[in-house]
Amino acid sequence: MVSRMDGRLKVTGQARYGLDRTMPGMVYGYVVLSTIAHGEIAAMDVTAAKSARGVLGVYSPFDPLELSTPASPMMGETWVPLQNREVAYYGQPIGFVVAETFEQARDAAALIEVTYHQRPALTSLRDGLATAEDAPPAFNGSPQTLTVLASGVESIEDALAASPVVVEATYATASQHHAAMEPHSAVAVWDDEGLTVYSGNQASDLQAAELAGALGEDLSSVRAVNPFVGGAFGGKGRTSAPAFLAAAAARALGRPVKAALTREQVFTATAGRAETMQKISLGAERDGTLVAVRHDSWCTTAADRSFVEPTSFGTSREWYATPNLAISQKMVPLHIPQTTFMRAPGEAPGSFALESAMDELAVALGMDPIELRLRNNSTAPPGKDLQWSSKHLDECFRIGAAQFGWADRSPRGRTDGDWLVGMGTATAMFPALRFPATVEVTLRADDSAVVATSGADPGTGLLTVLSLIGAESLDIAPDRVTPRLGDSAFPAGGMSGGSTATASAGTAIMIAATKVIDDLQTLASSPGAPFEGREVTYADGRVHAGGRAMTFGELLREMDHSSISARGSSAPGEEMTKHSFSSFGAQFCEVRVHRWTREARVSRMLGVFDAGRVINEKTARSQLAGGMIWGVSAALHEGLELEANGRFANADFANYLIPVNADIPEIDVHFVQYPDTLHNAVGAKGLGEIGVVGMAAAIANALYNATGIRVRHIPIRIEDLLED
Repeated sequence: MVSRMDGRLKVTGQARYGLDRTMPGMVYGYVVLSTIAHGEIAAMDVTAAKSARGVLGVYSPFDPLELSTPASPMMGETWVPLQNREVAYYGQPIGFVVAETFEQARDAAALIEVTYHQRPALTSLRDGLATAEDAPPAFNGSPQTLTVLASGVESIEDALAASPVVVEATYATASQHHAAMEPHSAVAVWDDEGLTVYSGNQASDLQAAELAGALGEDLSSVRAVNPFVGGAFGGKGRTSAPAFLAAAAARALGRPVKAALTREQVFTATAGRAETMQKISLGAERDGTLVAVRHDSWCTTAADRSFVEPTSFGTSREWYATPNLAISQKMVPLHIPQTTFMRAPGEAPGSFALESAMDELAVALGMDPIELRLRNNSTAPPGKDLQWSSKHLDECFRIGAAQFGWADRSPRGRTDGDWLVGMGTATAMFPALRFPATVEVTLRADDSAVVATSGADPGTGLLTVLSLIGAESLDIAPDRVTPRLGDSAFPAGGMSGGSTATASAGTAIMIAATKVIDDLQTLASSPGAPFEGREVTYADGRVHAGGRAMTFGELLREMDHSSISARGSSAPGEEMTKHSFSSFGAQFCEVRVHRWTREARVSRMLGVFDAGRVINEKTARSQLAGGMIWGVSAALHEGLELEANGRFANADFANYLIPVNADIPEIDVHFVQYPDTLHNAVGAKGLGEIGVVGMAAAIANALYNATGIRVRHIPIRIEDLLED
């Protein structure tokens, strides 16, 4: 196991994030936010702000910066601030003040007086159900409403009615926010070559493209740099308002501009996870075999309908074998901040509903919850002929049950003094995906190598993984490989998201390494070369021929070359027409509920995962443990509280509850390693996001086991566990 390459830099404060950049002549921007949820800006009195000390510019929809709406083939249109007077949610960016210091910009922003033509705002999911709309197709083009029926069955209602045992319930999950440690921010500077923006983001090449489109600049003159990202996981997939505004203001003023959202502003001026409501019906034979699954979902979305949380699409569509399946996904447009991808979008909230319902079915059948899940283990998504390329979920459950002591679990829990103790489990699945990625591999005359791509490492350990795959592909030691990420000047690495980076960039590395080795061998046997005219082989970082060997560095020096490079590109291909791909896991947890205070504590956690080949167990364990902690947070802590006027009541770290060290017990992570080379040449499948999937349900199921109280919403509060 290898320690992450950037670990020491981060824990000692030496890692330089975007906001850490200081430029000569730099000035500071402050974003102004709306104080209504729906309406039109009637006027903005900026007289006092413009005359305030140190102020260089005040921008608004009445005096906007020069920006337009960019669009990308992958992500569609990106919202850009200050382009019109419409207000769609409380906390929307509506102004930007630039001054010589941050304090001057902040204080001047407070002097701006805004008047509105206010309109009624719809801010409640339940109040908006009557206006629910069918969700558009998923990103892969698949419909989010789907029905699969067995021969002779006319409807899902008929299939459920014919089922000997039926459970039906409605589940709810709260809106959440990424709450990344690094607030969204940017430093923008223009020079003779164009624009450079330093800003934490999940894809520097995509960010550069969005900035170029918004600014009307040629892409070749825009560079986005983000060597370190202080948390992202979907929340920094798009260019943020500070980056657009800082770039445009820096061009207008001719000076570098630094802009950052405050902690409170992050909660509204950026996007988070949608609130959901999900109704699930499960029909089964008395032996537990599923006859029918129905999963109807509703989620909040912003007024622009730019994102839908695919809860039923991401879970019931493919998790269990059933002859009859019906899923539907509806969205409820509200006057709320934008929603977006947040670690395991769809699967995280969807698994809470599905896996809670499976536990309820196990109780109704008097069956062990693991036995029920294994009895309905799917070999392919229902209604599809493409079988899973590799699936060892049954082994995950068997290993997990043995390690966790599942055989000692009582259907009614147990007591330990004043504590009620329960155990719960849940399935975890997340699709194994790849995005297009290009990597350049360079061999240098000092016998070192460089692996470079524009992708980002938002804390996942990708830098370390790139060095390991590069070293393996080049047959040299990892400490001789320097990985480079987070710069749009590097080959396009695409989005670091969807648990795709290792499979995507890793495969591209293998292709590039093969090319550069071929070129090296050609160079070694070329006229005037040390192995002229001979058949040259490569191994152990050396070229070999005729009983003689030279390191690649020695050869390059001999040939008066400082380096030799090659690029490799990887993208999903024909494998998608042959198999279905997913990572799998089994989540286990033990909870303790105090008999009198009803305080709930998670006391043990175990996750067993089948994610193909694990490149570096140390960073992989860290990712999975972090995801499991996120599951605890969703189950017992996190939830944005929205007031009727659209204002978040808990948009800060004091009131937006997240777990601290005392809330989290020791976490055990176990891998079931079966390299999946049908998915990609590296054999790795995604494992970053699967850690959160199923954990909230496992906790809710354990709470039921301990107390006999079934809670069908998260987060679960003390009052939810009070006895009647």
